[in-house]
Amino acid sequence: MFKILRKGKQDGSRLGLLPTAGGIIETPVFMPIATKGAVKNLTPEELKTLGAGLILGNTYHLWLRPGMEIIKKAGQLHKFMNWFGPILTDSGGFQAFSLGPRMAKKGNLKTAEAKISDEGVKFKDPFDGKEYFLTPERSIQIQLDLGSDIIMVLDHCPPGMAMRKDVEGAVKRTTEWAKRCKEYFNKKVNSKSKIRSQTKKPLLFGIVQGGIHKDLREQSAKELLDIGFDGYAIGGVAVGEPRQTFWQVLEWVLPLLPEDKPRYLMGLGKPEEIVGAVKAGIDMFDCVIPTREARHGRIYKFKKRNPKLKGNFYETLQITNGKFAKDFQPIEKGCDCYTCQNYSRAYLYHLFRTSEPLALRLASIHNLRFYIRLTEELKK
Repeated sequence: MFKILRKGKQDGSRLGLLPTAGGIIETPVFMPIATKGAVKNLTPEELKTLGAGLILGNTYHLWLRPGMEIIKKAGQLHKFMNWFGPILTDSGGFQAFSLGPRMAKKGNLKTAEAKISDEGVKFKDPFDGKEYFLTPERSIQIQLDLGSDIIMVLDHCPPGMAMRKDVEGAVKRTTEWAKRCKEYFNKKVNSKSKIRSQTKKPLLFGIVQGGIHKDLREQSAKELLDIGFDGYAIGGVAVGEPRQTFWQVLEWVLPLLPEDKPRYLMGLGKPEEIVGAVKAGIDMFDCVIPTREARHGRIYKFKKRNPKLKGNFYETLQITNGKFAKDFQPIEKGCDCYTCQNYSRAYLYHLFRTSEPLALRLASIHNLRFYIRLTEELKK
């Protein structure tokens, strides 16, 4: 399945190919996030031009809106959003745990604290108050209905600095839910039920939890290995714990994961973190940084040609700063993105200062191309 073409001589980096029903993924790979069936401000055609090899859809949001009936009638998510490359979908658990309380803090009284039990998680739609119950089996079924190429198990991700007893409970629940996900997945994929591809089934990934505790991380990894998955993700990083602790988590977990399976670091990170994680042996990433920062006028660029990506190899431009008002050079000389090939810093400054929606589009194109170029450099 997952084929490692080459390994780094001085570190744990790997160059690989991951076949999926939606196409072959070259790793290391960065996934643009299509939360609600779209990467913010960009079309699927633009994503393809940028070099995106895999995108991430959000189970929670797509389940609530537009709902599975609409997506199934459309011919599943690929056809609905006109993206015919591979799609990875998360399980929806993290959003179910976190979005309701977060919306409530903003004054939306239709939401309530999510109720987590061994059976699943009960939550309310933060917009209309409708109650939902997400179980491991339902999460898998939703992702099968979406036509996902890579499916994530439902896991329990506690806050980064949660009490140890709470993390222990989350690890236990994650393992039990992973077993139920695997059983349901095998039952459905091996049956005659219609899935996106009868010849190439979707892949199922387990998620290692355990917070900032070495023994719990090791326990979670070993229990997931006993169940057996097509790939393994490391979850529960960048959820409130000190940023530097994720390096420790990689040191604890990566030696336990099989060499012949893809490794996915969820929800992270900054460019230097991606470089470090690839050198440690991670193959897959997703993060909101490039598009979120673009919407705030924060633009990423390489400082200069730096094949080994050492030191401060990039910088950020706050394009709304007045010093760019008369700067007619592109964001980054040598960048092949549509924005850099056609527009100046002065033009982007003007668009942001006048609140033109095109500003968000052009900035997002460049930032995503920066992240994809980063993985291309790491492949080299």
